Amino acid sequence: MVTKEHIIHWLQQFASAIAQNKEYLTQLDAAIGDADHGINMDRGFQKVSNQLPNFAAQDISNILKSVSMTLISSVGGASGPLYGSFFLRASTAVAGKQELSNEDMVSLLQAGLDGVLQRGKAQLGDKTMIDALSPAVTTFTQVISEGKSTPEAIQQATVAAEQGMKATIPIVAKKGRASYLGDRSINHQDPGATSVYLMLQSLSEVLAICS
Repeated sequence: MVTKEHIIHWLQQFASAIAQNKEYLTQLDAAIGDADHGINMDRGFQKVSNQLPNFAAQDISNILKSVSMTLISSVGGASGPLYGSFFLRASTAVAGKQELSNEDMVSLLQAGLDGVLQRGKAQLGDKTMIDALSPAVTTFTQVISEGKSTPEAIQQATVAAEQGMKATIPIVAKKGRASYLGDRSINHQDPGATSVYLMLQSLSEVLAICS
């Protein structure tokens, strides 16, 4: 089971990972975007981090909804609406839950992915966060269906996200600011796919420690 405490620790770990990689994410974005992905994500997740002590009395759904509202209101550029959509749709998939089964985690991640797809209109191969998130969710769902545990499934999903992130390097961007560059977007790793990898890596680390 994934508990409410796991979720809170995950959000803290992700906020720390964003802070540690803020300059790296910004450098990636400087090559093909507005050079603000790391700065914007760090601003939003520092606010999330500051609010975590207030989440103890909430169920998992409301925690995720609060994260969504914080990100939408404080993260600039495309990242706020996209990550906000991920956490908002994830929250609706686990309404009223204090702990999450393997099947709940599948629903959470799939709903989050669906929210990003609906908001951003990007597809796999467009050189966006979808290139890391979609294969991760597919892998997670497959591994759970094979009877493995959530920590094992998240670990393999994180590997899939890393592979998807690296796969953005040689392709042409078809969405967002990077798409304006055409072939000049080749040989650059997508910053959104990179932050998705950090998000899943953070969850994997928390579940490995706590399981």
